[in-house]
Amino acid sequence: MELKDKLFNLREKIVNNNIWRQKECINLIPSENTPSPLVKMCEISDPSGRYAEHKRALKKEREAMMGSKALKGDQIYYYQGTDFIYEIEEMVKEEFAKYIGGTEVEPRPVSGQMANEIVFKSMIKFIKKGVDGIPAPGDCGRMRTVMNNHLNYGGHLSAQPFGALFNMVEEDVINFPISKDNMYKIDVEEMKKLVEKHRPTLIVFGKSMFIHREPVKELKEFLDTIPNYRPVIMYDAAHVMGILGKYFQDPLSEGADVVTGSTHKTFFGPQRGIIASNMSKGSDLRKLWLEINTRAFPGSTSNHHLGTLLALLVATLEMNYFKEEYQKKVVSNAKSFAKYLKDRGIDVEGDASLGYTETHQVLIRVSKYGDGKDIATKLEENNIITNYQALPDDETFYHPSGIRMGVQEMTRFGMEEGDFEYVAEFIADVIKGKSGVKEEVKKFRKNFLEMKYTLSPEESSQFISEIYESIFHKL
Repeated sequence: MELKDKLFNLREKIVNNNIWRQKECINLIPSENTPSPLVKMCEISDPSGRYAEHKRALKKEREAMMGSKALKGDQIYYYQGTDFIYEIEEMVKEEFAKYIGGTEVEPRPVSGQMANEIVFKSMIKFIKKGVDGIPAPGDCGRMRTVMNNHLNYGGHLSAQPFGALFNMVEEDVINFPISKDNMYKIDVEEMKKLVEKHRPTLIVFGKSMFIHREPVKELKEFLDTIPNYRPVIMYDAAHVMGILGKYFQDPLSEGADVVTGSTHKTFFGPQRGIIASNMSKGSDLRKLWLEINTRAFPGSTSNHHLGTLLALLVATLEMNYFKEEYQKKVVSNAKSFAKYLKDRGIDVEGDASLGYTETHQVLIRVSKYGDGKDIATKLEENNIITNYQALPDDETFYHPSGIRMGVQEMTRFGMEEGDFEYVAEFIADVIKGKSGVKEEVKKFRKNFLEMKYTLSPEESSQFISEIYESIFHKL
């Protein structure tokens, strides 16, 4: 088969998939989003094929390179033609710091898991320096103890001993205790007892099954009462990065030392990772931040995907402009969605007094209707895309009793609280084995094809067309 024939066959598959996911499906996977056309266009711009390796210059290096174009700010760049991307990276730091309420931003990780691993590796180097209050490393030079969320209770795999924490902990990983009244909440008083007993070096908040806030403030207030003990508090915001603020929670202001995460879930950017903190000069953790910079490059990355870095800047500008409106709508839509599902006899997980969720996620239990995998497949066959999920009391991941959903993507395509009543109806019909709703779903989705919380199509057109023409010489 000729190259042209192979490509045209592939083209048909690409177009069909684009139409299906973007125009015919209700997309409810909590870890996904569709970037705006502006962000997508930036992703394929010239930087997508370029390199911009750089590291912080030591004082003697800055003095030796004074006047050299390779020295930009306090960074040594190892490639030419990088003035533009240096400017972009500095703008990303500034805009994201504004968004998250921090002073320091490391934008070079290319995934949330890489961001976590960078912090874990940095901790190993940092604790060897002997910092007051922070537990010393064990005999093998690793962190003695880390506290995190157990995988079965929603903890992300990157913060597990078999994930990015692999070989980083010497003695034990202690899991947060779970509230007797709610499997999705941490028991704060029991947490305090465990922290005082085990004195973990690093305490990692954040989950992938994330429907309630984490007790960051409560932990920080407790730690302030313990003399000569100062763990590092980390908040993995991968799933909730786009809703951090007054409508959910603000981890840096509540006491977290470092926030990590991915930038393509509730935060509607390209697929990348990010690390943020308030570890500016004068902070007792400043040396940790410098280790994080070094672990980002050369420790974990060479090329850090400059096309998506440019796209991240545009997404952050969008987020800073539409933040309050978008976040308020996401949380409100999730609560409404949960209520409509409950009204239709579907078992909804979480605290009913809080509307079953405080985030973008809605968890339902479907075991009385079948296996979660089978239910998720039936929903997909009806153009409703979800994520089957093992719930905390399931005996095995192989037969999950739950479905995990998120409202963030469809909120961005304009769905309001009342629209999720129709979505709940479609889902309940499929779960209960009623007649297929695929054609109804396709018809319903036609009402939600224009993306919100970005420039209007009219405003975007000139931006997109000029960049397109600058990329492609002739077609």
